[in-house]
Amino acid sequence: GFQKDSNEKEYLRHLENKSLLEILNVEKVQKGDVFFIPTGRIHAIGAGVLLAEIQQTSDITYRVYDWDRRDAAGRSRALHTDLALQAIDYTAQDHYHTKYSKQTNQQSTIIDCQYFTTNNFPVKGKIKIRHTDKDSFIIYVCVDGYGSINGIDFKKGETVLIPAILKELFFESMEGAELLEVYIK
Repeated sequence: GFQKDSNEKEYLRHLENKSLLEILNVEKVQKGDVFFIPTGRIHAIGAGVLLAEIQQTSDITYRVYDWDRRDAAGRSRALHTDLALQAIDYTAQDHYHTKYSKQTNQQSTIIDCQYFTTNNFPVKGKIKIRHTDKDSFIIYVCVDGYGSINGIDFKKGETVLIPAILKELFFESMEGAELLEVYIK
């Protein structure tokens, strides 16, 4: 997003002068950081960042800047400057981090929007969870540690897809695991 409220004219001037980064907010990310990026917010992912990107279904991405990168043939990737003008939200936010809590063996909401919910779910020991209130599949992404769900092993970096029909889950992680729990609405 922007450091301060902007507008199309200022944005285009900085884009033309290759100084767009001067008006954009820059965040130094750390393990566990969460950012909710609504439609229209300019964003980029810096080098060395590993992330879980959870989003609504969309076939649209407007590239407005590409760090002057070139492909193997020396060509720049296509930019979508004109299309992006219609979609950009020029409003700055006071903060861009999403705050959330972590409580062992409890789901804590990180994001709850009209399209999906993402919870933080640290697991230690054995725990049973019932999902009788959900009509969606559930995705568990292991972001730290290892364990099992209904006897299916997982470790950091792996994802487990639970079908909507399965309503009772048994989690086990003796050393501890941190999961993202995601389902659609």
